[in-house]
Amino acid sequence: MKDLTEGSELKVIILFAIPMLIGNVFQQLYNTVDSIIVGNLLGKIALGAVGASFPIIFLMVSMVMGLGMGASVMISQFYGAKQMEKLKATIETFYYFLVISCILVTVAGIIFAEPILNLMNTPPEMLQSAKSYMIIYFCGMIFLFGFNGISAILRGLGDSKTPLYFLIISTVINIILDLLFIAVFKMGIDGAAYATVIAQALTFVGGMIVLQKNHPVLKTDLRKMKFVPVLFGKMVKIGLPTGIQQMLVAASFMAMTGIVLDFGTDAMAGFTSAGRVDSFAFMPIMSFSMALSAFAGQNIGAGKHERVVRGFRATLLFNITFAVVIGAIFVLFGGTLVGMFNQDTMVIAHGAEYLKIVGFFYWFVSIMFIVGGVLRGAGDTFFPMLISLLALWVFRIPLAHWLSSLIGPDGIWWSIPLGWAFGAPASLIYYLTGRWKKMSVVRHGGETPLPTPPLAEGAPDID
Repeated sequence: MKDLTEGSELKVIILFAIPMLIGNVFQQLYNTVDSIIVGNLLGKIALGAVGASFPIIFLMVSMVMGLGMGASVMISQFYGAKQMEKLKATIETFYYFLVISCILVTVAGIIFAEPILNLMNTPPEMLQSAKSYMIIYFCGMIFLFGFNGISAILRGLGDSKTPLYFLIISTVINIILDLLFIAVFKMGIDGAAYATVIAQALTFVGGMIVLQKNHPVLKTDLRKMKFVPVLFGKMVKIGLPTGIQQMLVAASFMAMTGIVLDFGTDAMAGFTSAGRVDSFAFMPIMSFSMALSAFAGQNIGAGKHERVVRGFRATLLFNITFAVVIGAIFVLFGGTLVGMFNQDTMVIAHGAEYLKIVGFFYWFVSIMFIVGGVLRGAGDTFFPMLISLLALWVFRIPLAHWLSSLIGPDGIWWSIPLGWAFGAPASLIYYLTGRWKKMSVVRHGGETPLPTPPLAEGAPDID
């Protein structure tokens, strides 16, 4: 656990973000390695099937991950305020939520996999492969939820290194199993799904054992765990807008995928390949946004709002610079990067054009994510949700439909930065209003006494 309320703001944020950045890169390697191996050993149809499956999986888990962000915000603020009893109760309540939601998502994913793929106009040659991949993935959802839940808790506590160690181990296992199941055992696209599930399961179980032994705050006796309704209510209040925002992103990705699928297998394979490359551009942006959330949460919990402002300014400048550099690399070498996934000339052409168009505009999305990091850390999650709703569903999706009817797949690619061009200034203007400074879940000036009767046996009151 790390206290983020002291020391140079940018230095603290960078040191906290670096393990998360490395961890996010390894997390992304799950999907990237799957795509590289599938695309080169099984062909562009199988590669397109993996790409068609991803937005559906993302949609099904996005609400849960959003509420996980709500838990992480509360944990960081309670830790910053040194209110350890409430911190412990928040973690236990979050565990209850993860178990119940995992069961619901797994069942829904298995039942609705094929209907949703049909709704997206998935080509017949991809349908069965995509359905099989998704069902296997959903059967292992408990391990994905468990590991990401633990990671959210650790980030709130200022520990970004432990999740990194787990991710490195998991990624290595996944790569080995990918090659074994696909190249040696000839299991096809199912092998990629089984490799991911097994790697996540081993990492989750090992991670739980380590955490129970080494992190006193996370050590939990399952027989004595408590669910605190008031805590869960606050978790939902903070996390629900983020969950809805994540669902809006996932649903928009599904809609975009459906539009791309109308242009055939080559466009879909190019979109999938470029999307994997594109995701690496988002790694530093996302990592610094997550680091800033934890930083803002702890410092707001400690009542240090001006420190949050200084950290925001330094992080924003640093992140924009990085986004410009990585965007230039993708513009110049996009074709070579897409070619790692599949050597078909049309696939490379579509993917390279995607990277060339969006690469110029990564600094827009960098502003959106960094502002969002501060707002989420403060517990102010409604406005980022509203910005996503407008940027995605008022700008991006309608523009993708219209522009693609005029200029083909390139019109879909152009709709992405045009959505960012609305979201970036809108986010920055809202941040400058300062409303986020009033959204803390921690009340300064002393603990609120326990209510009578208590919320639950042994449960703490919540400010």
